[in-house]
Amino acid sequence: MAGNSSTAGRSVTSRALALLGAFDERHRELNLSDLASRAELPLATAHRLVGDLVEWGALSRTPAGYVVGSRLWDVGLLAPMNTGLRAVASPYLQDLYGATLATVHLAIRDGRHVLYVERLSGHASVPVVSTVGSRLPLHATGVGKVLLAFAPPEVRSGVLADLPRVTRYTITEPGRLQTQLDKVLREDFATTQEEMSLGACSAAVPIRVGGEVIAALGVVVPSLKRDQARLVSALQVAARGIGRSMGRS
Repeated sequence: MAGNSSTAGRSVTSRALALLGAFDERHRELNLSDLASRAELPLATAHRLVGDLVEWGALSRTPAGYVVGSRLWDVGLLAPMNTGLRAVASPYLQDLYGATLATVHLAIRDGRHVLYVERLSGHASVPVVSTVGSRLPLHATGVGKVLLAFAPPEVRSGVLADLPRVTRYTITEPGRLQTQLDKVLREDFATTQEEMSLGACSAAVPIRVGGEVIAALGVVVPSLKRDQARLVSALQVAARGIGRSMGRS
């Protein structure tokens, strides 16, 4: 394995971070051998460091291997962006939920993924795969499309170059997705139609502070056929309120 030679000169910290970085959206659970391989570490080194990470709470053991531990999420919530955004947004999310009774999402962009920082579950029985702290593809989610539309060009081009299919309705053609992103820039909202999970549609809008898009706010519903305009309007009111409050905080 290349890890036997590539680890020379690497600090203990960099090796531990490499183990944590081995997890991604497609690799949520890894056994020790796969962890070592993906982190380019010798098996013995990975075994020792994984034990330390489990003891601290950064990783958790499962019957099949290891998953990211909850303590990492607890620490991540202390980041100024996440803490301030969630606190400021909370009353607006509650109002939005009360007005729509839909599942409400607050999300930010994390590289080429959308990171869900808050979620309120709706009354309707809609298959929602997101959880607080989860990362999902930008191109297959409403909040993700908003964040992708306003992302730097290199992020957009990177995502457009790799569009994995999640459901049979997921948009995997770069040209078609680019057309949708251009529309988001014009109309200031995005929608999905069963692109992340069957039976779930979404609408989302950007949250701006000082003209910069810092997050996205969305709702998930069974259908957008009758209520899209009402949902988008409610989202925009809440997003403007969050943006104004963030600007004063």
